[in-house]
Amino acid sequence: MLIDLTDTNASKVSAALLQARLRAGSPTMGMVLTFVVVTDEANHEQAMADARTVSTEHPSRILGVIRGARRGRPRLDAEVSVGQGASGETVLLRLSGELVDHAVSVVTPLLLPDSPVVVWWPTDAPQDPASDPLGQLALRRITDAAAATRSRTEILRRRSRHYRPGDTDLAWTRLTPWRALLAAGLDQHPVRITGATVEATHGNASADLMAAWLRCRLRVDVELRTSDGPGITKVALHSRHGDIALHRPDGRLADFTIPGEADRPVALQRREVAELLAEELRRLDNDDVYQDAVQVLAMSGRGSKRKSAQVPPSESTAPTSVRVAKQTSTRRSSKAPTGKDSTRKATSS
Repeated sequence: MLIDLTDTNASKVSAALLQARLRAGSPTMGMVLTFVVVTDEANHEQAMADARTVSTEHPSRILGVIRGARRGRPRLDAEVSVGQGASGETVLLRLSGELVDHAVSVVTPLLLPDSPVVVWWPTDAPQDPASDPLGQLALRRITDAAAATRSRTEILRRRSRHYRPGDTDLAWTRLTPWRALLAAGLDQHPVRITGATVEATHGNASADLMAAWLRCRLRVDVELRTSDGPGITKVALHSRHGDIALHRPDGRLADFTIPGEADRPVALQRREVAELLAEELRRLDNDDVYQDAVQVLAMSGRGSKRKSAQVPPSESTAPTSVRVAKQTSTRRSSKAPTGKDSTRKATSS
């Protein structure tokens, strides 16, 4: 069911939603959240396709907000659909004129009552998402430094200085399987880590976050090296017994190295954006581990430069392997990939 509205307002869009549900024979949809996608005309098709894919796991009311030109008179055009490949409702809102700067006045009447709001900026996001008018509506605010059109690592560091509980970045989500495997390696071979190395393409935001996380949890120097990619190609934790390392030269399969054991291949596939979003929406509480990492990143000019990083007092005396494993599992409940843990087999970054 698809309804087109031109030169309309939020009240008419809300009425069209009700009409579309009734015509589809689904007066109630069982949706669990409102998913606001803030994009532009050039990127909206892929962004909305990803949002619809995510809605199969998390039934949502998807509100696509396309900010057009600020010239001309204020105008709102909308497309309302129920079904159409999504498990829930989809509303595409095209704003122009002065309305571009007042998107919150259009979005607010369309939010699902008594349900959480998540806002996602697929490309260029505000430096302070929590202070953005749309971001202020949300329980979770998702950005993606890897999709930024300007300096990715610098943008990530600037956002880290404005961090508020509920913020997250898909550059961090891409690290979930890497962190899980490194924690599993330390569990299997608990040694004192003396340093670490992260290799990735130049300007890779996930690499900066990985370095910040390792510095925060291990309290060691982390060296960032440039590689040909794709993405992160290697993370090595150094000890006097040898390296615990993940080496992924092709973006698909990695060699997992643990001292005293034979290298073994592990699946470390780079994941699609829709899969990353689905992971983020499984838990809507604050990501404390991400918060620790971005605070370290904010304190340093670069993820690897400063030698020391503050660790919460409760963790400061814990053995290295315990600290890393605990912080990996606190937010994501991540474990090393096994036959029963298919969620972590296909991986990223």
